[in-house]
Amino acid sequence: MGAELGAVLAPHYPQVGRRGRPPIGLSCMLRIYFMQQWYALSDPAMEDALYEIESMRRFSGLELIDDAIPDETTILKLRRFLEKH
Repeated sequence: MGAELGAVLAPHYPQVGRRGRPPIGLSCMLRIYFMQQWYALSDPAMEDALYEIESMRRFSGLELIDDAIPDETTILKLRRFLEKH
């Protein structure tokens, strides 16, 4: 993730301590968003791809056993976040 993009988005990105699941890191979510755009994947298709395609998990910085894979709702919320900020 570029330093300028991170500096613009980080102050608005959800932090730990709120209700629900802890947020997935901004850098990881941006990489997922970029892959979704590059491969023209819907939110459910992107979630499935993260489970099925190891290279996509590696690019996003996720490990299938160790990390929570973002679901389609989390991916949707990121897109709405980017539209807003």
